[in-house]
Amino acid sequence: MNDDTIEVRAGEQMNWQSIEDYLRTRITTIGEGHIQARQLPSGAYNLTYLVQIGEWEGVLRRPPLGPLAPKAHDMGREAGLLARIHPVFPLAPSPYAFCDNLEIMSVPFYVMERRRGIVLNETFPEGSIVTPELCRRLSETVADTLVKIHAIDWKAAGLDKFGHPEGFLERQLTGWIERYQRSQTPESPDITLLTRWLIEHIPTSPPATLIHNDFKLNNMLLDTQDLARPTAVLDWEMTTIGDPLFDLAISLCYWVQPDDPEELRAILPTITPQPGFFTRAELMERYATLSGRDLSSMQFYMTFAYLKLSVILQQIYIRWLRGQTQDPRFATFGTRIHTLIQLASHGTV
Repeated sequence: MNDDTIEVRAGEQMNWQSIEDYLRTRITTIGEGHIQARQLPSGAYNLTYLVQIGEWEGVLRRPPLGPLAPKAHDMGREAGLLARIHPVFPLAPSPYAFCDNLEIMSVPFYVMERRRGIVLNETFPEGSIVTPELCRRLSETVADTLVKIHAIDWKAAGLDKFGHPEGFLERQLTGWIERYQRSQTPESPDITLLTRWLIEHIPTSPPATLIHNDFKLNNMLLDTQDLARPTAVLDWEMTTIGDPLFDLAISLCYWVQPDDPEELRAILPTITPQPGFFTRAELMERYATLSGRDLSSMQFYMTFAYLKLSVILQQIYIRWLRGQTQDPRFATFGTRIHTLIQLASHGTV
């Protein structure tokens, strides 16, 4: 097992023998050996494990513990998407097997190919030679990869059943407001004025594309020999057909620059404030040049993106408060939610 994994967290163990027995009926390349499992720790929602049986290995994904919102964490949909995206966009891992037999696991899960590479979070790997040139190339890689995702011919790939682009922004805005209301705690900030502004300023969307819906630097695997070369794009569970500028804004809201407020930099720790990385404006300029899309309505999209991020943190935080996850990373999310809502409401971000 590699050092990008951890021991499986308390309460997140599975019946590994049942899983091995099932996988042997579905994957012919598994040879001798007994299943071993470790956890891939970076995700905050679905649980992800590296499983090995002898020389064979794969990545298992399952929904989080505890009650789930209707239609959320749909493993069958995610596996089906990857099966269609992988042939036309090889950076998407190929799925091996999907299981909805609740006798194997109490929830559906799927197993996909394991891709190797580096995930860049707050720091570069020890020993990396970090230059402004490398950081510029990484910036270009992020923008260029998102443009390529948006250029996928989703109809030819058989993805026309995986989204409803008509009325996408209105539906998304209503849905995220409702999710926030369902996951509120007594100390949750009031978002009435923020949501009213968003509802009154919904722009006309450009033609629909495939959107990743959670595309960011640390949802990419990067080549250990050339950190500006991607080896995979991960975490496709929210992928749909919709407004590409919303997807761009989601990426930008994770992209921190040196002159951002300290509160925002603390919420979203990342390497991007280092010399050489693009600013958000430079990322938008490269995206606009390569895609040909008009970005004049980005104030709306960025405000909405920060609202969505705050709702995601709120949903994770309430699960932590209820004891449905023991992950200590989530203990500070209450403060982060307040900061994001305040910044978005005041037009600071």
